[in-house]
Amino acid sequence: MSLPLVAILRGVTPAEILAIAEEIIAAGITRIEVPLNSPDPLASIAALARHCAEHHGDRILVGAGTVLTPEQVRDVHAAGGRLIVSPNTNAAVIRETRRLDMISMPAIVTPTEAFAALEAGASGLKLFPASQVGIANMKAMMAVLPRGTELYAVGGIGVDNFAEWRGAGVHGAGLGTALYTPGLSAAEVGERARALVAAWQAAD
Repeated sequence: MSLPLVAILRGVTPAEILAIAEEIIAAGITRIEVPLNSPDPLASIAALARHCAEHHGDRILVGAGTVLTPEQVRDVHAAGGRLIVSPNTNAAVIRETRRLDMISMPAIVTPTEAFAALEAGASGLKLFPASQVGIANMKAMMAVLPRGTELYAVGGIGVDNFAEWRGAGVHGAGLGTALYTPGLSAAEVGERARALVAAWQAAD
């Protein structure tokens, strides 16, 4: 069973994406997001999608973050991506994602946004920015969400607080600067990935 962790590679370039992704995959993370405000993101997504299909079958979920429009959803789909992550709740983006049989993970902060996202067809929800929302507010929201709703915490989540968030019932996490910042080598990202995976598993 794959770990409910998403690698967020904001700022990654097409030249380095494959080496970095292989380190992340080797650590046990099978969901990789390239935010669209990265350098030439569609080229990175296309290269990674082809590489993973050839070497890993359909085990790796590749997609884009910071997706704001239905047109961007279509661009990611054309590049071979299967995951759409947004920093907001936009029903048109969610509906287009689901129409193309892709996984939709929009960001929410309030119960109103959460229910609007689910009504539009979201596959799961991204609590962002999680550190500002806080665990107490997250638990209150989870009490009213439909049973089985997947909620991923993103923003300020890492080795130091995995246990607290998991204890409160969060389903997964998005790993941004705790995993990758521009300039890190593939080996350095791999080291971070292994530490994050170990901490997530230890918090179970």
